[in-house]
Amino acid sequence: MIKKGIILAGGKGTRMSPLTKAVNKQLLPLYDKPLIFYPLSVLMLAGIKNILIIVNKGQLNQFRKILPEKNNLGIKIEYKEQSSPRGLPEAFLIGEKFIGKDNVALILGDNFFYGQSLTKTLKKNISLSKGARIFLHPVKNPNLYGVATIGRNNRVKKLIEKPKKTNSNFAVTGLYFFDNKVTQLSRKLKISKRGELEIIDLLNFYKRKKLLKADFIGRGGAWLDTGNINDFYDASNFISTVEKRQGLKIACLEEISFNNKWITKEEIDAAIKFYGKCDYANYLKKLNYP
Repeated sequence: MIKKGIILAGGKGTRMSPLTKAVNKQLLPLYDKPLIFYPLSVLMLAGIKNILIIVNKGQLNQFRKILPEKNNLGIKIEYKEQSSPRGLPEAFLIGEKFIGKDNVALILGDNFFYGQSLTKTLKKNISLSKGARIFLHPVKNPNLYGVATIGRNNRVKKLIEKPKKTNSNFAVTGLYFFDNKVTQLSRKLKISKRGELEIIDLLNFYKRKKLLKADFIGRGGAWLDTGNINDFYDASNFISTVEKRQGLKIACLEEISFNNKWITKEEIDAAIKFYGKCDYANYLKKLNYP
């Protein structure tokens, strides 16, 4: 069972410079909410309440202003600083004490997920007890992503980073579930030619032992990497369109917490005061709670 989650919200953000010279990318507004709300909402939808957020050195107070450790969400938030980005598996080394003896989820701070069956898929997979799980989404241009080839029982047969040719169009998204061996295995990784610890190398440890499986963000779902300015605004436009059409907010953290019975009306009232006069607070006022 996975009860802990890590959001990797560090990185240099060079693809979105100069916007990210003064502000962390995960604090930029993705439509009407900070980007960090979206990966946090995914962990919360999975039922994960114990969360570590890894941020760049010197940016901790910026995050605490919007997501303080003592929050109105009914969850426990911890922070760790990253001196410089050295690849995704470094999250498990930085978060070793946080992980302890538990299994853990990792989500990248600039990934956006949406779909009607997303919550069901997440809750099905947090029961993981052994091995690792990746989440795949079909893409038109697989040569831009890490790509997985799947065998029987959704077992991963092959992983290739940005292949020139491939028979698979399933991209590996920025959401991973791991058993407790992930920290030990991350220590065994060697720095790549890019000067980083590579997530593909970590996943291959599990694949070689036939302990790496995949699940899918279905055809009706959406996965967007907001790492560059064009994709960032595409995601923002997508969220704007869906919210205006449905009248429902994507990644409303208090709504997720209330539906999970983690908070009461009093916490929602406190959140309304915290946000002040804005559309987000007005939405909270309209939530149907007794």
